Amino acid sequence: MEKSFSESYKNAGVDVTAGYKSVELIKNSVKSTYTKGVISDLGGFGGLFAPDIKNMKEPVLVSGTDGVGTKLKLAFLMNKHDTVGQDCVAMCVNDVICSGAKPLFFLDYIALGKNIPEKVATIVKGVTDGCKMADCALVGGETAEMPGFYPEDEYDLAGFVVGIVDKEKIINSENINVGDKVIGITSSGVHSNGFSLVRKVFDINEKNINDYKEELGKSLGSALLEPTKIYVKPVLKLLDKIDVKGISHITGGGFYENMPRMLKDNVSLIIHKNSYEIPEIFKLIQKEGDISQRDMYNTFNMGIGMALIVSPDNVQEAIKILEQEGEKAFEIGEVIKGNKEVIIKNN
Repeated sequence: MEKSFSESYKNAGVDVTAGYKSVELIKNSVKSTYTKGVISDLGGFGGLFAPDIKNMKEPVLVSGTDGVGTKLKLAFLMNKHDTVGQDCVAMCVNDVICSGAKPLFFLDYIALGKNIPEKVATIVKGVTDGCKMADCALVGGETAEMPGFYPEDEYDLAGFVVGIVDKEKIINSENINVGDKVIGITSSGVHSNGFSLVRKVFDINEKNINDYKEELGKSLGSALLEPTKIYVKPVLKLLDKIDVKGISHITGGGFYENMPRMLKDNVSLIIHKNSYEIPEIFKLIQKEGDISQRDMYNTFNMGIGMALIVSPDNVQEAIKILEQEGEKAFEIGEVIKGNKEVIIKNN
């Protein structure tokens, strides 16, 4: 470290020794995510992974990338950095399982105004927590100290995942039929999208973010910072036992943009609004912001983080399997003739 120290670089705002300390602090946490496919160690120029493909006829890699977005602003205000890493992992792995792929490995990227090793370690601990929930390895990452670009107490966080699926098991829309049913798996809250609107609705600042909300049973900040749920294990368990015809991760764009992505051209969906209980946080957002139902369902997950299409004969078994995996799931709609649209019915 002494040989790598640069007084000039430090005077410019970049402390390379802080980067070394960050790596030391996260090393054990990162190694705790390693699966048997990992064949490299932390600190190399690339993360090496040897996937087990011996039981696959034609393995296909599935990749995804995403960030946490302006939800990070709440983490800054609350000085709470141990959950946003899970958000980052979730937004990536929940996407790749929509193809039926099992996540293999993950990489993160943290850009910050000032490298405080203990803060970086806390952020990465959230990433490793998420990776373990998804049974994928954190094989590498990058921490970039960028003074003058980010304020000293702020950062951005993004990630990248690679998964694998046998080509013949890729989930597509070909087998979806009119009359098939939609199963919704509940979300843990707002997850990681729509926070620019959320922050505007509540005019969130360091004073009101900790205000207790009776209808939420907790502070506003605690409810909003609830990390995104990771659906990998329950969905993969379901795929082992049930013919799932379509999967949609409900993120930015809500029901109207995400659900059509799992449909073929000649069908639409009817979603029954009253088929499950909409969480209080969404009711509060709609009330405080005077937001239309259309905009709510076009922005937020409204309590459903993942939607799946199965045949009518498989509905109850699918719900049972998901519940055995610790999830709450409901039949929330059905497939009809149409043109890849989503219709929200209020009865």
